[in-house]
Amino acid sequence: MIAPAAKTIAVKPIKQGINWPAVLWIGGLHLGMLLAPFTFSWSGLVVCIVLYVLTGLGITFGYHRLLTHRSFQTPRIVEYLFAVLGVLANEGGPLRWVAAHRKHHAFSDLEEDPHSPRRGFWWAHMLWWMHYDPTLDDPVEGRKNVKDLARVPFYQFLERWQILPTLVLAVLLFGAGTLWGGLSLGLSWLVWGIFVRTPLVLHSTWLVNSAAHVWGYRNFNTRDRSTNLWWVALLSFGEGWHNNHHAYQRSARHGLCWWELDLTYVLIRALSVVGLAKDIHVAPKPAFGYVPTSLHWRVIYPLRKASFGKALTPR
Repeated sequence: MIAPAAKTIAVKPIKQGINWPAVLWIGGLHLGMLLAPFTFSWSGLVVCIVLYVLTGLGITFGYHRLLTHRSFQTPRIVEYLFAVLGVLANEGGPLRWVAAHRKHHAFSDLEEDPHSPRRGFWWAHMLWWMHYDPTLDDPVEGRKNVKDLARVPFYQFLERWQILPTLVLAVLLFGAGTLWGGLSLGLSWLVWGIFVRTPLVLHSTWLVNSAAHVWGYRNFNTRDRSTNLWWVALLSFGEGWHNNHHAYQRSARHGLCWWELDLTYVLIRALSVVGLAKDIHVAPKPAFGYVPTSLHWRVIYPLRKASFGKALTPR
C-alpha cells in the first residue's frame, strides 16, 4: 500500500521564539563539516563510522526503544551506557527527547505533534526543534510526561550537562589522534568524529520524522501517515519501519516482515542471549490481504488525561 503524500495545511502560527542554544550548537556542528575535505584520513573515517553506529544506537536502542517505550529491560549499567551514547548524538538530553517523542505519539501528524509533516517537510525534518516549545523546553511543564525518568538523578545530570560528554569526547579524540599520528591526525579524528559524524546521525534520525511520514508503504491502517521506508531504516538501524512502530509502539522489533532489516532489534536479541536484555515485547507480523480497522495503541507510560488523553483513541 502506498501512503498518500502529506499535504501542508493551515495551522495556528508558532508563537514561541527561537531556541538559540540549540540553533547555535547544532549550527556550529554543521559548519564544522566544512573542514572535512581538508582533514580527511582513513583512520578518521573509521572513527566517524564507529561513532555513527554507537551514537545512532544510543538513540534507537537507548533513547527510543528503552527509555521512551520500555520495549525491553536491561541492567541499569547497560541502560546508562546507551543513555550516554544517546547524549553524544547531540539530539538533546534524555528528558526532553523522550518527552517530545511521547507527545509525537499522542498527537501523531496532528497540530499538537511537535514535528508534524502537515506543517511541511522541512518543519518535520529539522525546523521544529529550532523553536522554543514550553511543553517541552520549560523545566517544569516539559517534565510532566517523563516523571519516570525525571526522578532519576543520572538523567537529571545528563539533561543539565548534555553538552559535556561531547566536549569530553572531542578532547579525547584530538588527544588520541595527536598521540597516534601528530596534530594533523588529531584534527582529523576531531573533525570526522564530531563535526562530520554528528550531522549524519542527526539527519538520519530526522528523516524518520519527515520522510517516514511522507513516502513509503504501510502495513497497518494507523490514524496517522506513518510509513515504512527501507532506506531510512538502513540509515537509522531499523527506525524507518515507522508504520509498524506506530501500530505497535511498545514493540522492540520494528521490522516485522522478513525483508524489514532491523539492526537495533538484532542487538536487543543478541544482548538477550547473554542475559543483558529481557522482557522483550514483540508485535505480531502483519497479515497481508487484511488491513485492521483498529489497533491497540500502546504507550508505556500513560500521558496526562488533561492534555493528551483524547488523542490516544484509535481512529
